[in-house]
Amino acid sequence: MALRKSELTTGDVHEQVVVDNLTRTQIVQYAGASGDYNPLHSDEVFATQVAGYPSIFAHGMLTMGLTGRMVTDYVGDGRLLRYGGRFRAQVWPGDTLTARAEVTGITEDEGGPVVELQVTTVNQNAEEVFVGSAAARIDP
Repeated sequence: MALRKSELTTGDVHEQVVVDNLTRTQIVQYAGASGDYNPLHSDEVFATQVAGYPSIFAHGMLTMGLTGRMVTDYVGDGRLLRYGGRFRAQVWPGDTLTARAEVTGITEDEGGPVVELQVTTVNQNAEEVFVGSAAARIDP
């Protein structure tokens, strides 16, 4: 079901748990899918003893991808015009992430109505791990 301009108001919020209890296996699977084999994401000994982190941690782009899935679940496939953001904190094995999109504006362009979104993803401790924005085509 597509979003409709007539049904949206600035301040509307959509929230979704995008991963519950992130596993090391999921992080390593992402490394394989992305081709990013940095040992910080898969080698516990390297991450802890060489780099000084408490554990391996997820790729930032895994967090962004999970957040992006929430956005496209909300606006619909093929409607995203722009999406970007910043990584604010590491995501660790065992984290549960909740992504939130807030409508910050509804505009018009030559193609019709567009919803502007502020996007935030937090972990189970309400710590921001990703913040960004998105814009998507919506129905009138």
